[in-house]
Amino acid sequence: MLKNLGIKGRVLLLTLLPVTLMAMVLGGYFTWLQQSELQSQLLQRGEMIAEQLAPLVAPAMGRHDTALLERIATESLEQRDVRAVAFLNANHEPLAHAGPIMLNQAPSGNSTHLLQRTDNDATRYLLPVFGRHRNLAGDIIPSEAHRLLGWVELELSHNNMLLRGYRSLFASLLLIVTGLILTTLLALRLSRTINAPLGHIKQAVAQLKDGHLQTRLPPLGSHELDELASGINRMAETLQNAQEELQHSVDQATEDVRQNLETIEIQNLELDLARKEALEASRIKSEFLANMSHEIRTPLNGILGFTHLLQKSELTPRQFDYLNTIEKSAGNLLGIINEILDFSKIEAGKLVLDSTPFNLRDLLQDTLTILAPSAHDKGLELVSLVYRDTPLSLVGDPLRLKQILTNLVNNAIKFTREGTIAVRAMLDDEDENKVDGCVQLRISVQDTGIGLTSQDVRALFQAFSQADNSLSRQPGGTGLGLVISKRLIEQMGGEIGVESTPGEGSVFWISVSLPKAHDDAEDLPAAPLLDRRVVILEKHDLARQALQHQLEDCGLDVTPFTTLENLTNCVTSTHQTPQAIDLAVLGVTALDIPPERLNQHIWDLERLGCKVLVLCPTTELALFNTSVPNPHSQLQAKPACTRMLRRALTDFINPRQVRPEPGELLASRAPRILCVDDNPANLLLVQTLLEDMGAKVTAVDSGYTAIDAVKTGTFDLVLMDVQMPGMDGRQTTEALRQWESGRACAPLPIVALTAHAMANEKRALLQSGMDDYLTKPISERQLAQVVLKWTGLALRNQISDGHQEPARQHAKLPILDHDEGLHLAAGKADLAVDMLAMLLASLDADRQAILQARNDNDHHALLERVHRLHGATRYCGVPQLRAACQRSETLLKQQSPQASEALEDLDQAIIRLANEARSMA
Repeated sequence: MLKNLGIKGRVLLLTLLPVTLMAMVLGGYFTWLQQSELQSQLLQRGEMIAEQLAPLVAPAMGRHDTALLERIATESLEQRDVRAVAFLNANHEPLAHAGPIMLNQAPSGNSTHLLQRTDNDATRYLLPVFGRHRNLAGDIIPSEAHRLLGWVELELSHNNMLLRGYRSLFASLLLIVTGLILTTLLALRLSRTINAPLGHIKQAVAQLKDGHLQTRLPPLGSHELDELASGINRMAETLQNAQEELQHSVDQATEDVRQNLETIEIQNLELDLARKEALEASRIKSEFLANMSHEIRTPLNGILGFTHLLQKSELTPRQFDYLNTIEKSAGNLLGIINEILDFSKIEAGKLVLDSTPFNLRDLLQDTLTILAPSAHDKGLELVSLVYRDTPLSLVGDPLRLKQILTNLVNNAIKFTREGTIAVRAMLDDEDENKVDGCVQLRISVQDTGIGLTSQDVRALFQAFSQADNSLSRQPGGTGLGLVISKRLIEQMGGEIGVESTPGEGSVFWISVSLPKAHDDAEDLPAAPLLDRRVVILEKHDLARQALQHQLEDCGLDVTPFTTLENLTNCVTSTHQTPQAIDLAVLGVTALDIPPERLNQHIWDLERLGCKVLVLCPTTELALFNTSVPNPHSQLQAKPACTRMLRRALTDFINPRQVRPEPGELLASRAPRILCVDDNPANLLLVQTLLEDMGAKVTAVDSGYTAIDAVKTGTFDLVLMDVQMPGMDGRQTTEALRQWESGRACAPLPIVALTAHAMANEKRALLQSGMDDYLTKPISERQLAQVVLKWTGLALRNQISDGHQEPARQHAKLPILDHDEGLHLAAGKADLAVDMLAMLLASLDADRQAILQARNDNDHHALLERVHRLHGATRYCGVPQLRAACQRSETLLKQQSPQASEALEDLDQAIIRLANEARSMA
């Protein structure tokens, strides 16, 4: 509260507070002292009056003269402050009384001395009267000196005393108030002498604050205040001088700024011109990249396409090796072009990331599946581990994420001579407070390669640089793979790093935050596989752990083994018990288990009711193809894919009814396709590929010819080149769409064949009216898929899987091959003879059953008979019949029109085998 007081208030407080306290203390003290003195005097006077009355009334009491007592009592009232007087005999009986009734009660006791009782209004005295008091009056009776004659009662009023006290108090208060008023006036006078100069100072400071720096203070009449005023005047003078200097500086700076603005304006004009030149240069660069892409991809398309066609023709082994080298070199060149274009798009800021749901485990496994052949060629083990707490359904750009992982795994394969490459995905952090439920993922690629030094690591993520630049380095790329990966992961908001030890290996890792998506139902354990028992065989520890986790995620009860003998013994011991084992997954290599030995073990396991699925390196699929009864469903490549594992094992438990997939239905007529390309090589390539797959192709070399062809002919699909002289692909498409709109007919599907790879190419093509696009170089599978997608007509001669063989090659295979039969029988001659005899004994019955099913048009029975015969041929040396069965079964499953032709070939193969057996007998 004192902080809120001004100087005037503080002066008044300091002046009045001590005076008031002193006056109140002294006035109170002296008033109390005077009041005590008056009370003491009153009490003494009462005692004196009582003692004076005792000798006067003693003779009258001795004579019992009440009249005299009455007169004495009445006369006693004339004394000051005497209110009432009474005389009592020795027994306290009244003898005489004068005045009003006494206010106080009589003092108690029979003391021989004066008694008194004091109250607020009066004091009552009681004094005994003895015989000796008569002696004081002259009436001497010595014998009665100690006899009690009576009592004198006297009451004194306090009114006069209180009145005098009040008068004294009033006088004291009057003096105190008068003193305070005088003190207040003096304090006000003093405060005014202080506040007035301070007010001048305040006003002068306010004027200085408002900019009136010429303001000065006069003398204020006090030494201290005069010094303060002098200091303020000096400060004002200093501020005035500083303002003048500042104004001069501002004027100078303003002139400098004006000159600088003129200079900046000139520079802005120059920068604007430079910016326009840079944009034009960027546009020219983008066009150059697009043109470069087109010019390089166009001949590459012809190189790869015709190389693929040549590989299908009859070649010598050396010629086939040459073509493989050409194909690999062209593929490497295409990869380098893609890296340069990606880097250019990133540098130009034109790379746009998608945001679509994807499955993390599928992405990892798809990446390893693509790179598995190159790893298996070097004898490396590829393993993917996804920790159980890691969410699988995420939202992001799966293509770019796969590109990053492909670069990292490809580098690990390139610089690892032996050992293992492990890809791990784990959950770093999960933010449940966010609406999108983002998770922080960490994906690492660990290898056992040559490792990197700290100097190599520092230069690793720089463009066009490589860890090993020596002349003896391994061949590899432009040095852009890791740079592109770093830029991509940073654009996703993540980071990339490496930990490496020379000679021991490296761990490349990426960390990225991605939103979670809804869980996929296929990621849940499969109902038919729940609580089923499965045994697995895998010699490699990490691969065995990964395979065990994959199968446990499918809902299976897994028992791992490291040797095939122990696995077989376990299945045998539990056969026909409640703990019988239903499934076996065997991870094998030709070095560990020869194919002929594996065939015998599969035969033994299946006789015990245990279905077998074999996993082998991609480079050994051909070796194990003949050792597995049904390689289409029982043989898969390493590393295992969880979805393929689940599907295959589920089919073992609940075999599906054989029915064609919607996308595999083959139409009854060949699709009519118009191909437009100004490059003769590309045009011939596309025409040859389509015609080999059964399409009717019309080839034209310009946009004008294409428009005439569409107006005069009927087509199901148009494959349109984009860059052509005269009228390019987009202009041709716009002209065709305009012509279609005038006729109100259904739009003809137009698919672009483009060698451009820029980010905005697809958007421009779709805006021009095209329905889809294919990037050169193209393959047979891409052509077949796009034809089926836009026409609903399938190309009848397309190769659907790696095990399907052309019919014309069947005749080249031997009818009987005893060495192969012995090999399939694990070297047991007696078993080979018995297996062939069993096949020949049932051959006629199988042929008649197949003919009967064909005549009855019973597709299911026909497929069942062919499948049964195919299974029997897997254990005998009958290559021609086995190939015919395989082709017939595949085409029957696809409901292909070529199935009838394949069945005729199968019938002829049966007849040839029967004739061959009879001739040998």
